[in-house]
Amino acid sequence: MAEESVRVAGVLLITVPAIGFGGARLLRAIYTRESGYLDNPVRQNLWRAGHAHAGVLVILALIAMLLMDRATSLSDTLRAVARYTIVAAPILMPIGFFLSVASPSAEKPNALIYLVPLGGLSLAVGVLILGIGLVTS
Repeated sequence: MAEESVRVAGVLLITVPAIGFGGARLLRAIYTRESGYLDNPVRQNLWRAGHAHAGVLVILALIAMLLMDRATSLSDTLRAVARYTIVAAPILMPIGFFLSVASPSAEKPNALIYLVPLGGLSLAVGVLILGIGLVTS
C-alpha cells in the first residue's frame, strides 16, 4: 500500500472511536428520553442518518485505500484526487446531517444540510476515478 494511502487509512481508523461514541450518544438519548431528540423527528432522523453514513463511508474509504495502488493506469495526481474526494465524503456528509439540526428545537435543517449532497458528489467523483482506474489497469 502506498505511503499516502496508509496515512489516510490511519486517520480513518482514528475516527472509528468517534463513530462509536456517537452511537453511544444516540442510545443515551433514547434511553434517557432526552428532550430534543425523541420529541423531534427531524433531528432524530438526521442524526440517525449521520451516524449510519459515517460508519458505512469510513468502511468504504478504507477499502478504497486498499484498492488505490491497483489502479496503475491512474497518474499520481488522479490517484490523489480520488483518495481525497473519497475521504471527504465520510467527513462532509455526517457533519451536514448532525450540524444542520444542532439545535434541539430545530424544525427543519439549516443551510449546513447542503454538505450532504456535496459529500455525495465528492464520493461519486472519487469512486468514478478509482473505478475507471481499476478497470483500465
